[in-house]
Amino acid sequence: MYHHTGHKTAAGVLDHAAPDAETLVYQRCAWCGTAMYHRLLCPVCQGSDLRTERSEGTGTVRHSTVLHRNTPAARNVSLIEMAEGFVVRGRVMGPPVGIHSGDRVRLSTAKDPVRGEPVFQLVDEPYRPWT
Repeated sequence: MYHHTGHKTAAGVLDHAAPDAETLVYQRCAWCGTAMYHRLLCPVCQGSDLRTERSEGTGTVRHSTVLHRNTPAARNVSLIEMAEGFVVRGRVMGPPVGIHSGDRVRLSTAKDPVRGEPVFQLVDEPYRPWT
């Protein structure tokens, strides 16, 4: 007998075992093993057999942009490469100009109440030699 623990929707995957805001869930293709975030098909093999997994919540900033429009104060939008191998768009807490590629981050909340995207915090201050 087939037992289904999550529902796939156009908005992503709902994991009924992890409803709290501290857990980030992603999918892994059962055929090729590619990790991805909120997809209906695998971007590598186009497979639809996707398993829902829980992220450990740590990653590295790959790109960060400071936005000034449609917001009362400047904010950052960052692409975070998670330790499991998928990339997610989210926000890193702190001064927007202080977020840089290579910064290590940890998940603070999986869903910001205003924008609905993950929010991260810096793990430590990276070494940046004076140039």
